[in-house]
Amino acid sequence: MKLLITGICGFVGSTLARSLVKDHPGVELLGLDNFIRPGSETNRAELKALGVHLFHGDLRNPSDLEVIPPADFVIDAAANPSVLAGVDGRTSSRQLVEHNLLGTINLLEYCKRHRAGFILLSTSRVYSIPPLANLAIETHAHAFRPSSDASLLPAGLTSDGVSETFATTAPVSLYGSTKLASEALAVEYGETFQFPVFINRCGVLAGAGQFGRADQGIFAYWINRYLRGLPLNYIGFDGQGHQVRDCLHPRDLVPLLRQQIDSTRPLNATDRIINVSGGARSAHSLCQLSAWCSDRFGPREVTSDPKPRPFDIPWMVLDSAKAARLWNWQPATPAQVVLEEIAVHAEAHPEWLELSASF
Repeated sequence: MKLLITGICGFVGSTLARSLVKDHPGVELLGLDNFIRPGSETNRAELKALGVHLFHGDLRNPSDLEVIPPADFVIDAAANPSVLAGVDGRTSSRQLVEHNLLGTINLLEYCKRHRAGFILLSTSRVYSIPPLANLAIETHAHAFRPSSDASLLPAGLTSDGVSETFATTAPVSLYGSTKLASEALAVEYGETFQFPVFINRCGVLAGAGQFGRADQGIFAYWINRYLRGLPLNYIGFDGQGHQVRDCLHPRDLVPLLRQQIDSTRPLNATDRIINVSGGARSAHSLCQLSAWCSDRFGPREVTSDPKPRPFDIPWMVLDSAKAARLWNWQPATPAQVVLEEIAVHAEAHPEWLELSASF
């Protein structure tokens, strides 16, 4: 079995590669990366030492894919993964679309040409922003949660999380729309040209070695900055850090990916799209994360800035019941283990924020 992982030197791609090499020695790995993200170079030497055949290329350029040998499956972990991408001044809207959508199209053409299967790592941010931003919430244990009155909740959302039936109508952010369009094209390509396609909508991915950006790796960002004594703010909403996200270690995706790669059972287009996350058990508010950091590193002040940010929402937890039903999948790494892993890495790498992100 030969697999191509795009974005392989990023946090998610490199974590998947290490886990596959460790637990599935019969798999041959090819990897593609453009190395534009700060910190991605740190993974190159280790992956080469593990026997991964690395290619330096840009998914926006079809010719960069021409030199890559045929693979049996492509795992697409390459994207600009920030909900603020295209509007934050760091990347343009055109760059965002070219990276996330045009890159997917070029990969799908690769799959068509080589009869390869395709797995897209998508995002929870494909779900419609207005019903999430205006969600009826209550505060419990220093965290928001959906109202206990189920009649106030939008369709597709319960206390267990947002299901795949939740609305995906615009606006979902420029980032979310590129991923949603990529999903639709991937399914269409698979149906038209008869190759397997799977869409895994991921919650917040987190773990040691994640690049510390507030808009992409909030758990790693918060723990690293807390440890270093750098300024931290509770932004938006009530200014108390009650907004909530779930978390998932990317290595927990590997058993699911292997099942999807090995599967021969027919699935309809709807069942090819699933949520994968740590779920409600992994969910933390920023306030709760600060409390964890205080216990781990000692107390410090976090300031309040109630001014809202674009596209922010008070509560996002994905319901992965469909993944459990179809694939018998569930996350294996408890949130406390994920947080401790990040903390140990932060203690061992005092330069990590400077290396992986500007702040």
